[in-house]
Amino acid sequence: MRQYRLGRLNGRHVVTWTDDTGKRRRYRLDALTAKDAEREARDLILRETAPPVGMTVAQLWGAYQAEMGERRQAGKLQASGKNVLPVLGHLAAEQITAEDCRAYMARRRTLGRKEATIRTELACLRAALKWAQTARLIPIAPKVELPQMPPPRDRYLTREDVAKLLDAAQDPHIRLAMLLMLTTAGRIGAILELTWRQVDLQRRIINLSTSDIGPKKGRATVPVNDTLLVALSEAKRMALSDYVVEYAGRQVGSIKTGFNAAVIRSGIDHCTPHDLRRTAGRLMAEAGVPIEEIASYLGHTNPNVTRSTYAKFSPAYLRKAAGALEF
Repeated sequence: MRQYRLGRLNGRHVVTWTDDTGKRRRYRLDALTAKDAEREARDLILRETAPPVGMTVAQLWGAYQAEMGERRQAGKLQASGKNVLPVLGHLAAEQITAEDCRAYMARRRTLGRKEATIRTELACLRAALKWAQTARLIPIAPKVELPQMPPPRDRYLTREDVAKLLDAAQDPHIRLAMLLMLTTAGRIGAILELTWRQVDLQRRIINLSTSDIGPKKGRATVPVNDTLLVALSEAKRMALSDYVVEYAGRQVGSIKTGFNAAVIRSGIDHCTPHDLRRTAGRLMAEAGVPIEEIASYLGHTNPNVTRSTYAKFSPAYLRKAAGALEF
């Protein structure tokens, strides 16, 4: 992208830059605000110096979102698109540069957005462009630069914390969702999408996967323990819809409000729904459950991922090594 400068002349926004011949160019803009002037100036210079030859980011984004259909990725695209598309949506795919990505990061940081949020938004952009390349809508996907991966949260609840949190859940559907996350180690998305067709109370089994083409992140088939059996039996008796976690006979799209309210009432430190999944993994490791079994329970295809996170909580962790150092 060519360097340019915005200014004002006779009360109007103008853009100035130097072309390839060294000649100074200046155009009066129609924009009334500085934000609109920034966008109009960029569009003008791109038309003058590198006319778009393909579909815009907004068009590709929309096509990819439609391709995702009912998958959770579509919802993530819709949410992220509200921030990405106003800034980058008007560009042709081949015009996206590392500088654009860095400018987007800086813009979002100025607004106080977390690194994980910015990374998610740009990851959606990268996914859309890679899909467009696979679908042959563009010849090659440009490189999308992402912020560094933030350090993982190391938040686990004690059994006492879990008891306080469950007691603080005033709404039955919030408590049931919490119990499901704790006893199945399922992600919040899998729990909210869970239907009674996936639950076999006779065999005491839950299949967290909705279909063979479900999310890339593994969803396991897990047993129903005694604690969950009681809760599910009661929920099944009162069910008004096909969804296990329901409210007023409808599927629940989010438990954020109810979950956060329960956390506050419980008096425990800040935690998120995903912390319950992490807690489940830790409690299994502390009970001496083999890593391979924990991996299967969590839906991890690579037990090494499970080992790197939860092995340190096992009672046998490095005991043999420590024994070798007795003096």
